[in-house]
Amino acid sequence: MTEDKLPDIGNVSTETIDGLRIRLSRSGRPNGRPVLFTSPWPESIYSFHRILPHFARDHALIAIDLPGFGQSDSRSDVMSPRAMGAFLVKLAAHLKLERIYGVGPDVGALAFLFAAAENPGLFKSLAVGGAAVRVDLAAGRLKDLIASPKGSFAAVDGADAVSSYLTQAAQTTPTAIIEDFRLASAGQRFENAVQFVRAYNDDLPLLESQLSQIRTPVLVITGKNDPIVPAANAQFLADRLPRNRLCLLDAGHRVWDEAAESYSRQIASWFGGEYRLAKARER
Repeated sequence: MTEDKLPDIGNVSTETIDGLRIRLSRSGRPNGRPVLFTSPWPESIYSFHRILPHFARDHALIAIDLPGFGQSDSRSDVMSPRAMGAFLVKLAAHLKLERIYGVGPDVGALAFLFAAAENPGLFKSLAVGGAAVRVDLAAGRLKDLIASPKGSFAAVDGADAVSSYLTQAAQTTPTAIIEDFRLASAGQRFENAVQFVRAYNDDLPLLESQLSQIRTPVLVITGKNDPIVPAANAQFLADRLPRNRLCLLDAGHRVWDEAAESYSRQIASWFGGEYRLAKARER
C-alpha cells in the first residue's frame, strides 16, 4: 500500500439495504464464521485495514459503513442508536447472516447493543467500546455535539468540521484513507451524522434499562486514555452486562488504529473461545 492508494480490504461494493445504498467490503474465509465490523465516526470501513488480516484465515469478514457514516446513504429515520440497531437486524437478514460475531467501535457499539437486546439469538458474541453510554459520561467535543441544536452545522462543510480530528489521525493513517474519511463528512454529511449523537438524550436511558437483559457475551474493549469517551463508559457497561470482560488498552479514542495489534489479538482471542468463559452474573 502507498500513501496515495487505498489499501486492499477485500471486495468493496455498494448494496441497497432497507432502501439505502450501503458501502461494504467482503474478505476472509468464505465458509468461516462471519464477523461483522461497523466503522467508527467520522471514519469508514478503511479504519479496519490493519485489523482485518488478523481474522481473515478463520472468518468470513464483512465491514460496513453504517447509514449516514462513511460512504453510505443517510436517512433521518435510522439516525439514532435504537433505529441503527434495528437496521443491523435488517442488514443481517439481507446478507443471510446468522449467529454472527460483531465488532463495533464508537457509534456501532450502541447499535450492536440495541440489536442484541431486542434480538437475543442474532449474535454469538460482540466486541464493542468507545461509545458514550450515558450523556453525562461523554466528554470533550462529543458532549457539545450531543447538546447541539438540530441544524447547527447545516451551513458548514462537514469536512471542515472534522479537520482537526483528521489532522491528528493522519499521524498514523495513510493519506488515501484520510481522504476517504474526509469525504465521509463532506457537505451536509456531518450535520446528518450529528443527528445520531443528538438522539443519545432519548435512547441511552432506554439502553441502560436493557443492558442487564443482554445474554450475548460481550468484550468491552476501549482505550483507557480516551478524551471524548472516558473509560468510565466502558466500566458502566462492564458493571451491567451479565456476560462480559472489560479490556482497557493503552490508547486514546482511536484504539483500533493506535493499538491495532493488541486490539486485534484481544478480539480474536475472545471470539476464539474466551467468550464461552463469560458466565452470567447473578442479579
